[in-house]
Amino acid sequence: MKNLKIEILQLEKETADIAHPFFLNQKYEILQDMNRHLEAVLKEKKTLRQRLMKPLCQENLPIEAVFHRYVVEFLTLAVSFIEKLESHLQTVRSIPQIPQTMKNLDNALAKIDLLVTEVEELAEQVLKWRELQKGIHCDSFQNSKSDHSFSSLNPI
Repeated sequence: MKNLKIEILQLEKETADIAHPFFLNQKYEILQDMNRHLEAVLKEKKTLRQRLMKPLCQENLPIEAVFHRYVVEFLTLAVSFIEKLESHLQTVRSIPQIPQTMKNLDNALAKIDLLVTEVEELAEQVLKWRELQKGIHCDSFQNSKSDHSFSSLNPI
């Protein structure tokens, strides 16, 4: 019997926030407030639907005349900002990639330096080869001239 009473007390303790009249009254009041709100929404359903379907851009905002100049400037700036928004967002998104991009640029610059050095070396080799070819060509031309001059001296 005592065990049964202890179990009942423990069950009441565990379910007090659900079954206790104080908490039940609070929940009942909340439900009543929600019910009243939903009834008001249902009464205004037609009006609310019309307001929601009506585009907001046709609404006029009451602005004092002294502020009209500032509103025009603001709208000009806002339109400009919105036009450039996508490029600004791309710039912001690319910020975390800047270190990697810089590394890639450094690597590319190093490769270009190596290629420039190789091209300079090849250019020097080409110039030396040209000089060598000119020298060989001149020597062969002079040899052939001298051969012709000697052959003209020797009658056959």
